[in-house]
Amino acid sequence: MLLQMLIRGSNGVGYTAYSDNVIGKFVEKSWENGVDLFRVFDSLNWMKSIAPCIEHVRTKTQGLAEGSICYTGDILDVKNTKYNLKYYINLAKEIENSGAHILGIKDMAGLLKPYAASELVTALKSELKIPIHLHTHDTSSIQAATYLKAIEAGVDVVDVALGGLSGLTSQPNFNSIVEMMKFNERENPININSLNEYSNYWETVREYYYPFESGLKSGSGEVFQHEIPGGQYSNLKPQAQALGLENRFHEITKMYAEVNTLFGNIVKVTPSSKVVGDMAQYLVSNNLSITDVLEKGDAISFPQSVVSFFKGELGQPVNGFPKELQKLILKDQKPFTDRPNAHIPPTDFDKEYADFRKIFENDLGRNIDFTDFLSYKLYPKVFTDAYNKHLKYDNLTNLPTKNFFFGMERGEEITVEIDRGKTLLITLDSIGKPNSEGMVIVYFKVNGQGRIVEVKDETIKVVTIKNTKVDKKDATQIGAPLQGMLSTIFVKTGENVVKNQPLFIIEAMKMETTITATENATIKKVILEAGSMVNSDDLIIELK
Repeated sequence: MLLQMLIRGSNGVGYTAYSDNVIGKFVEKSWENGVDLFRVFDSLNWMKSIAPCIEHVRTKTQGLAEGSICYTGDILDVKNTKYNLKYYINLAKEIENSGAHILGIKDMAGLLKPYAASELVTALKSELKIPIHLHTHDTSSIQAATYLKAIEAGVDVVDVALGGLSGLTSQPNFNSIVEMMKFNERENPININSLNEYSNYWETVREYYYPFESGLKSGSGEVFQHEIPGGQYSNLKPQAQALGLENRFHEITKMYAEVNTLFGNIVKVTPSSKVVGDMAQYLVSNNLSITDVLEKGDAISFPQSVVSFFKGELGQPVNGFPKELQKLILKDQKPFTDRPNAHIPPTDFDKEYADFRKIFENDLGRNIDFTDFLSYKLYPKVFTDAYNKHLKYDNLTNLPTKNFFFGMERGEEITVEIDRGKTLLITLDSIGKPNSEGMVIVYFKVNGQGRIVEVKDETIKVVTIKNTKVDKKDATQIGAPLQGMLSTIFVKTGENVVKNQPLFIIEAMKMETTITATENATIKKVILEAGSMVNSDDLIIELK
């Protein structure tokens, strides 16, 4: 059995460019920690991002490099002159020539239709010498048929998911595919009874994770219009909820397609798909249209991911950026025209790792190793938050999933293995009434011994403080463009600012938006403090 991972070429497992030696070291350490197969792709199908990562796999590991093409559009559509069959064959040849052991077809939105799969796989098999591995998402509910036609055309491997975890934004049903192939010349005999047992188990476990479901109740043909990747679709709903846009979700999916067209019809997979999603949610949140972007773009503070994309920090899209739109979004910033990684100096591992250990190692925390340092380099904020939670709560992975998400019921008894051979028997006896500050005394037993702890009852209604709203007719008032946290304020009262100078950042569910000055001015007053939660149009800064 092989353990496979996804890696976004020169973007690693992050959302931006990193120094080449960080990506190389990450690949090396991933191999040392058990990864066998590296599925290397780029969110824009840019070979200058894919090829260096394949080289890392070949030179720093003994693993397999699966260079992947990201599929978008429809090769059977004669009007599709951008992502046609010739485009994919040429890209596949480049991937094979770069040293890939396997070619991956990464159909992240489930757009590869059955007859298109037959034509694509047939053409690739005639041109390539390496095996072909097909991956898709079943958002439309027709992808089992896509697999069947691909298998008939000679595809070597397909990705599936156990029955209880399959379908919709996941992969096609493993159990059903096994039955589909029974008595076929290409059947791969698998114990269906064993598969069904595993499926039943994970179907039960899946119930614990229902808050993270995509919200789809059935297959959706709309995916062929909006082209939202399966992995993103299940994240988009919680993001919309965090922005207060849950009831406008269908507006977001419609806007997603419009933004994609505005951006020049790009390949959409993490992190490029996130850019399109951030822009779509930003426009819906602010009741802006595509026409508004084109006519008023010089006065709009776009999400940071959108600015980063048009600056070229994720690489170069097929046929380049729409030039006029790029100027509107970047304002005074100069874009990259080559690999952004080439502008990032190599990381001094010895020095930076030593500095990292000085910050994070202490008597209360767990041992810090080099993989922690790499995690920090790729996700500094996420690592720091996780580390601080570990200091506060210790290792929560030992808790049963159901209790981690939903707590314990009165009288419930659970076991928690805190270490090999060390198991705690915990019983929740009773919960007291909250005091005036919302604190509650909880009575429970640990291995039969009574314990008492005081905790904050998060379900108690919190009085909401309403911030002053901006007067949209007053150009001197600068407000929050969307709901989120006011994470950073760059200016202070009395400071002079120039047009396009950053004023503050709003952060909401992995989306950062930097609001800039639309003209030269002086900061009359900073109304709110960094760390404040804000709603759309809350007043943050007054100018004079």
